[in-house]
Amino acid sequence: MKLDLNIQARAANKSNAAPANIEGIYYSLNHNAPKATFAEAAIKGQAPDKGLYFPKYIPKLSKEFIENIRSYSKEEIGVTVMKPYVGNSIPVNILERIIGETVNFDFPLVQLNEDIYSLELFHGPTLAFKDVGARFMSRCLGYFNRNSSSRTTVLVATSGDTGGAVANGFLGVEGVDVVILYPSGKVSPIQELQLTTPGQNIKALEVKGTFDDCQAMVKRAFTDVDLNNKLSLTSANSINVARWLPQQLYYFYAYQQWQHEQPPVISVPSGNFGNICAGMIAFISGLPVKHFIAACNANDVVPDFLQTGEYVPRPSIATLSNAMDVGNPSNFVRILEMFGQRLLELKRVLTAYSVSDTITENTIKEVFAKYDYTLDPHGAVGYYALNEYLHGHADEKGIFLETAHPVKFPEVVERATGKTIPVPASVQHLQNRQKQSITIPASFDALKEWLMNRQD
Repeated sequence: MKLDLNIQARAANKSNAAPANIEGIYYSLNHNAPKATFAEAAIKGQAPDKGLYFPKYIPKLSKEFIENIRSYSKEEIGVTVMKPYVGNSIPVNILERIIGETVNFDFPLVQLNEDIYSLELFHGPTLAFKDVGARFMSRCLGYFNRNSSSRTTVLVATSGDTGGAVANGFLGVEGVDVVILYPSGKVSPIQELQLTTPGQNIKALEVKGTFDDCQAMVKRAFTDVDLNNKLSLTSANSINVARWLPQQLYYFYAYQQWQHEQPPVISVPSGNFGNICAGMIAFISGLPVKHFIAACNANDVVPDFLQTGEYVPRPSIATLSNAMDVGNPSNFVRILEMFGQRLLELKRVLTAYSVSDTITENTIKEVFAKYDYTLDPHGAVGYYALNEYLHGHADEKGIFLETAHPVKFPEVVERATGKTIPVPASVQHLQNRQKQSITIPASFDALKEWLMNRQD
């Protein structure tokens, strides 16, 4: 694939061009660690002071690029958006290849009614939006490790779709071992098969606890001296800039298909807040968006914060929309950074809703009956929140993100619709496989012992 190399010149806003020495440079949000290049931030995952990395420079895309976005290919959009974040860490010709392999499937915008559209993000290899971030990151690490004799261990916690996407993206990547922690009994059957059956360089640890337990164990591993002396650890969760930032691409693809003069309201099913955080950085870069909605389930830390001004993390609650069962969303600190910690500024751009399981299931039922459209539980939360918002904003139209294929949640979806969901050909092979996982308690000591003594 050969892209138009003049796109950078056509898309750059010269008055907002970054000095060359800060493109692709990142700082820790704890402000007590050295700055890092994109490559260093992607390899480390988390800064040494336990902070998340944040770009020193957020690019400003030109008015010309936005106005003519329909004339660009997905690959051209991807290179234009991501090049300032990558900086000098990856040559343009390699970035073109990485982008091409990352977005080589469809991102259709499907109209449900006069005011509401679904952005379907489940047409990738693991039927989930996380395919974009996982494919981009795996190819970046493969490039960074191309001349290295040492191995990198990717340590990741998943509440559902991250595990499968990471397993698929990193399967067979030279020099990279992947260890996935997931909460036992709290992911759907297809999600579990996707992350436990690949084999090769992928290992699954079934944790007797919650996603929050898994995430806490992973975060602690990155700061443990013994583990870091023995292993080269990085994260494939959305805390990693190489997983987080490419997610903004499908917001641009949605706008490329948008046919209305007024920008859309965008409703994002939100758990760890990496997805909506990516959309918001796209907005700051110049993507036209009328308003963002964080569509949450019963885990309502952010909706409460926007109402009260008090941010109070708490243990996660298990729901039908399991990938959003996060009681302490890591990426929300990045959103606060974007808005200078100013709550009033943030509330001008972001509204949040908490949606119960009862409403989620009823929404799946009602949308199927009314529009013959099948939502997954996460998309149902996004649809409901958008519909509620539009009731009070009658002149606006919006998009909700359908983040996973309904087949991943057969029990609730088939109960709500009364229909059996056909299994897509891309995952039919999983039904004949047996999961291969190692069960451990929800204890960092157990994780550390396994990592230090693993024999494979």
